Amino acid sequence: MAKKLDIKNKSVSELNSLLGELKSKLVNLNFDLNEKKLKDTTQIGKAKRNIARILTEINAQKAQ
Repeated sequence: MAKKLDIKNKSVSELNSLLGELKSKLVNLNFDLNEKKLKDTTQIGKAKRNIARILTEINAQKAQ
């Protein structure tokens, strides 16, 4: 989903909006997991990794 090159080319405001989308997706995945609706549990880890990637890039851009 969020490749390193895709993230580096986005502005901080675009990254913040993407971060909000991913956080809401993670909440929905956790609800589905608790209700036994989630088939592929690796989606939770992937969403967390993408959130971490975006936060890392936001912090890197703010440091410049």
